Amino acid sequence: MMASSRKVILSLYRNLIRESKKWNSYNYRMYALRKIRHEFQQNKTIQDKEKINECYNRGLESLQIIKRQVTIGNLYSTRPLIIEAIENKANLN
Repeated sequence: MMASSRKVILSLYRNLIRESKKWNSYNYRMYALRKIRHEFQQNKTIQDKEKINECYNRGLESLQIIKRQVTIGNLYSTRPLIIEAIENKANLN
């Protein structure tokens, strides 16, 4: 698959971030966001097309996993953490 286009890679990044923000659990949401940003930052200097395609395919797999886990997590939601209540108050003000 020819996925080395910058536009396609950025689209994958945005989709990963967007899906990760749907997590109800603060800990999972923040971990996923940190992990995605770290991986893309770490791999932004890769020039080898084969390595880029490998990373892209790994990103697609991660996107599917995140979508599935968000759905499962939303089915079995828990009470919000204290930190989430503080964040929500800050966003309302």
